[in-house]
Amino acid sequence: MRARRCPLSAETSAEPTRSLTVAAGNEPTPRLRAALLRAAPALALFAAARLAGLLAMALWAWHIDRQPRRILARAWDSDWYMLIAEHGYGRVLRWPDGAVQSDVAFFPLYPGLVRAITSIVPVTSGSAGLLVSWTAAGAAAWGIYAIGERLYGRRTATALVVLWGLLPHSVVLSMAYTEPVLTALAAWSLYAVLTDRWLWAGTLSALAGLSRPNAVAVALAVLVVAGWALVRAHRTPTADGPPRWRIWAAAALAPIGWCGYVLYVGVRTGDPFGGYFAVQRGWTSRFDFGAGALRVVRDIVLRPTLLSLVMALLVVAVSVVLFALLVLERPPAALLVYTAVLVLITVGGSGFFESKPRFLLPAFPLLIPAARALTKARPSTAVVVTVALAGLSFAYGTYLLTLSPIAL
Repeated sequence: MRARRCPLSAETSAEPTRSLTVAAGNEPTPRLRAALLRAAPALALFAAARLAGLLAMALWAWHIDRQPRRILARAWDSDWYMLIAEHGYGRVLRWPDGAVQSDVAFFPLYPGLVRAITSIVPVTSGSAGLLVSWTAAGAAAWGIYAIGERLYGRRTATALVVLWGLLPHSVVLSMAYTEPVLTALAAWSLYAVLTDRWLWAGTLSALAGLSRPNAVAVALAVLVVAGWALVRAHRTPTADGPPRWRIWAAAALAPIGWCGYVLYVGVRTGDPFGGYFAVQRGWTSRFDFGAGALRVVRDIVLRPTLLSLVMALLVVAVSVVLFALLVLERPPAALLVYTAVLVLITVGGSGFFESKPRFLLPAFPLLIPAARALTKARPSTAVVVTVALAGLSFAYGTYLLTLSPIAL
């Protein structure tokens, strides 16, 4: 039976599984080993899904005389990240229409990790980027499993991980992109919130804030739940629960990464509070409450267009429906706030409509209603759905990386 909980609380009155639930201090190694063993089947399925998708893409790439590794490591934004790792910031492109695209639009954590690896291991930046992304994807899958197991049990957690690995655009998880890193840090930060590990929550949120622009969702989730925890502690003082200073520390740490980099770019461009957003406008990225996206939707509906744009529209539309279903599930506030912010940024932002599914990849809680439904379905139905999703994911991922004429 599902646990009853206050939507703004990390506490539950009943737990479907005995996960890593000690509220403070370090977990003994045997518990971590046990947690990894419980997650192992889900992680194995996730790895199998991604390897199969990679194999399908590689076979087609070789067929059309393209190099799979280069596609994965240096395509589109990956190349910007690799150049930052190799040469630092400073690259600017100026287009005939007056648009200016600066590499400071890209957050520093990912290229910093790539550079750190290449400085100690004799590999190229592309190989280091793939190593970071693949490792982060595995860590993210484990974090997603840990959250699903804690809230809904092992079967739902496994389904949640498998669905995340079989999204139509999940090929991004195998590329030298930043979404795996953000998702890993976000998942474990949210798990730390759910288990009252406030210092870990704040620290991981701060690191997530250095990975991508939409990582602000992690900071807001930690801040909202920390604020509620402090209000509740003030109203009902008790010896139970974590010390208040840890909650305050988490609230202070959570936004540091994101705010720090935005302020750095602003100072670098001569406009401390608006400089970063001016840089983003050079990339046609701005928040306009969906006005720009609606214009693209109109064109998609009224005119013949590319498959990737049609799929992007379908993914965003399905994601909005899944968010409504997630709200009905009444998940913990940390998950709800995090997902709401990601969906709001994606739907309300303009520019690069074809990239919106990628922006939603870290929004794994959207898949909770589908995962719960899949675990309640007949085994034959679950198998058919999973196989169909796998076929779509592998075929569409191959199309995105080898045939689509526009950036992912």
